[in-house]
Parts: sequence; C-alpha cells; structure tokens
Amino acid sequence: MDFNNTELAFRSKSAADLRRSYLLFSALNHQWLVKLGELLVRLSFFLRLPIKGIIKKTVYKQFVGGETIADCTPTVRHLLQYRIESILDYSVEGKIRETDFDRTTELTLQTMAAHSKYPHLHLAAFKCTGLARLELLEKMSRGDLLNSSESDEWDRAVARMQRLAKYAKKEGCGLMIDAEETWIQPAIDQAVNQLMREFNTESCVIFTTVQLYRTGRIEVLQKELNDAKAGGYLLGVKIVRGAYMEKERERALKEGYPSPIQPDKQATDRDFDRAIHLLTEGLGTPQTPTGNALVIGTHNELSTQAGVDALEAHGWTPGHAPVWFSQLYGMSDHISYIVASHGHRVAKYLPFGPVQEVMPYLFRRAEENTSVAGQTGRELRLIQQERQRRKKAH
Repeated sequence: MDFNNTELAFRSKSAADLRRSYLLFSALNHQWLVKLGELLVRLSFFLRLPIKGIIKKTVYKQFVGGETIADCTPTVRHLLQYRIESILDYSVEGKIRETDFDRTTELTLQTMAAHSKYPHLHLAAFKCTGLARLELLEKMSRGDLLNSSESDEWDRAVARMQRLAKYAKKEGCGLMIDAEETWIQPAIDQAVNQLMREFNTESCVIFTTVQLYRTGRIEVLQKELNDAKAGGYLLGVKIVRGAYMEKERERALKEGYPSPIQPDKQATDRDFDRAIHLLTEGLGTPQTPTGNALVIGTHNELSTQAGVDALEAHGWTPGHAPVWFSQLYGMSDHISYIVASHGHRVAKYLPFGPVQEVMPYLFRRAEENTSVAGQTGRELRLIQQERQRRKKAH
C-alpha cells in the first residue's frame, strides 16, 4: 500500500480542513505549547471564561464528533461514504458517582442503538472506569477483600457490563472493553473474561484489549487463545500499543517495582507485529474459520501492512476477514482512507461528550502525540505534501 498517496488519503478534506489540521499538529509538535495550552484551558474553565466556542471550532472539530450522539451523525455519514465505520465513544473520564456510571451505561447503549440506523457500524466501546470507581478496581486488582458495601458496588458495576453485553448481542454488535492502567487491569481482565465466556458462544460479542507496550503480552495472548479453545468460547481481541506510558513508568519508579512497559519502541513494535501474526493465525482460514475476531488498533504504517499481509497469507480477501483496522478520529487519515480504499474493514474511534468533560481525554491524546517520536511530524509532512499537490494542480 502506498501510504504517501495524499490525494487518496485526504480526498475528503477541504482546503480549510487541511489548514486547520496543519495548525493543530504544528502546535502539538511542541511539548511546551501543549503544556501551556492545557494550563490555559483549565484556567479558563475555572474562571468561567467563554472559550467553549473556540475549542469546538478547533480541537473539537479535528478530534471529536460533537457533544452528543446526534452531533456525530454528519461525521458518521461522511465516513461511511468512504467505507469507514465509526466507533461512537462517550469519552468522559474521572467520574465517581453511581449516577454518572448509570449515565455512561445509558449513553453506551445509545451508541449501540445507532446500529439499527446505520447497519454498517459493527463496533462499540467502553471503559470500565466509566462504570466503576477507579479505587474499587484498584482494590480488586490487588486482591484485597471487599467489604459488603464495596461488594454491592462491584455487583452494580458487573450488572452494567452485563446489560451492555446483552444489548450488544441483541444488536449483533462487537463490544470492546478498553485496556487501562496496569494497577486496575487485573479486575478489568477478570470481568471481561467472564463476559467472553458467557456471550462469545456463537459469535464474537465481547472484545478484550491488550496493550503491546506492556511486557509479556505475547504469552498472555497465547494463553487467551488456549483458554478460549479449551473453554468452548470465541476470542475477540483488540490490540493497541498503549496510552499510559509516561504515567506507568513514573508510578513504577515512585513505588519501586519493575516498569511494566517495554524498554524501547523497537520492543513494542516487535511484539505488536508478533501479536498480529499470532492472532491472524487464530482466525483460521476462509474455508475453516475459528470464529475468533480481531481489531488492529494502530497508527503505524508498517504494522498496518503486516496485518494486511498476514490476512492475505491465510487466504482472506479484503473485507471478508473478521478483522478491523482502527485509528482515532482526526489522526492517521492516510492509513484509514488508504486501507479502506483497498476494501479492508476500517473503523475510526469517534469520541463525543460535553466540551469541558471531554478535555481530559483530549489532553491525554495531545500528550501522547508529543511523546511518540515522529507522530506529529508525519502528520504535518503528509498534510503539507497534499496542500502543495493541490496548489500545483491548480
């Protein structure tokens, strides 16, 4: 695949879209500017300054579908014109009240209800910290005994997950549970594995998420494959590199335990591509499919090509494998649009939610961009390349 074909990659973008993207990624290319911007936005919200309109016209327009599911509708339709699905993602974080958890559950149900309106949307997602307190997940992950109040609280969280899983099965939708910080991941894994055993009997309804910037994940994936086969259920997996690298390393250093993060990017890339080969092999062939399914969440051209090649090696023609290539909305469009143009399934994570409440998600994404070497530089180079091409064409 030619990932430098900017005419194809940006064919849906107007000149104004490209200009806005270029300015935003230029800002993201400077870590000090990202930190300053975050400080100013937080201060503006604290002082109740009227900056919501500015945010909606800039970073929101680039990276977010809108404040509500209805706001996302034009973007969903627009992406479908190019054979790209949307994963509607209520991206509000850091809540602690039961009423907030119930609201997140309702909104996640509504994202799946959109499937009846847009039958080409096959995936939905949620975070366990959207349905349960972080401290509760941390306590469970340590293996501490819960008191009666906490046990009731966990039962309510599990009931929310069960409700989402049942609705996903009814709608014929894949439901991905995102991976989070290592100190709460054991509780999440426990809940997700139970859901897979219960709901992945005829098709992949539940997808676990594995972060390959963590050490030892290939062994974990192999165990997941073996357990699913032995347990008589299907394995749905989303693989990603990961989004909490700096936080994970800082905590490990502070608390004096070995870092759970790979020593360098090369090790992460190596394990990510090993995971692609392991999991595509676990799909079987078109003649003898296992029923397993895979979401390859990557902004990396080489890993994307590795996924395409692995599918071809097992006899799958584009679009017929139970595999999606997934990127975040507003990022790596050259991968999304080019892979989709070759007939493969592509899905963009499309965040939504109230401006002030989605800002923590956007701050994390901004920091992630600045910490991944070359990410914003690549976006800038491709955007500028397309702007120059259009100038010459005229």
